[in-house]
Amino acid sequence: MFNPVKTKKVYEEIVAQIKQLIIDGKLQPGDKLLSERELSEKLNVSRASVREAFSALEMMGIIMIRPGEGSFVRQVSYEGMLEPLSFLLQVDIADITQVLEVRKILEAEMAALAAIRATAENLEELRRTLSSLIEEVDSGGIGDKADDAFHFAVARAANNPVLEKVMSTITDVMTNSFRASRQKLFLVKNMPQQVYESHSRVYAAIAACDSKLARSRMHEHLDMVEKTMLQLKQDTMNSGIKIKKQ
Repeated sequence: MFNPVKTKKVYEEIVAQIKQLIIDGKLQPGDKLLSERELSEKLNVSRASVREAFSALEMMGIIMIRPGEGSFVRQVSYEGMLEPLSFLLQVDIADITQVLEVRKILEAEMAALAAIRATAENLEELRRTLSSLIEEVDSGGIGDKADDAFHFAVARAANNPVLEKVMSTITDVMTNSFRASRQKLFLVKNMPQQVYESHSRVYAAIAACDSKLARSRMHEHLDMVEKTMLQLKQDTMNSGIKIKKQ
């Protein structure tokens, strides 16, 4: 099951082999790993290298070490898998266009899946979010919360839990890193109405079970949002240049 280790960073090779065994299904959640002594003999490496590998795997959340009992494969949650992604995005993403590109790729396909998989409950949730958007705007709000709710409803309608979690991560980045830009978007004249109408077209395609049309309309919606946000960004930069010249 294991192969002899031939690498300078011995513990990394051990980690890679154990991760691959889990991916291949040869190690399942709850399975007990060989002891440090047994594994070191199997791999022909030192016990210190095995101990280092086990520590790394525990830090990754892949195994659980129980003193006196041994090391066990953990049940990996979606949240656990996505935490590093969320951290990476919030630390490394400096340009909003990068996040918008990812949203376009993900959400267009989610809309297409929703058109195929949406249940009656999913469609009702989408209808409710559309009504909330109008109510939010009519009551003096800008509609950003209802907008988020609609996109989450589309993600749920795709009925893929992993996609839903990824969508949540991307939205968190948008909310936390580009809050001011998003709020300015909804303050653009007639933008809440345009967002509502755009959402309505996406909903209609999903309700009609037309995956191709749903994909196209979601892409059009996000393309409109991207162009508006980039224009706002450019306007802000231009106004800053004018102030400096004065």
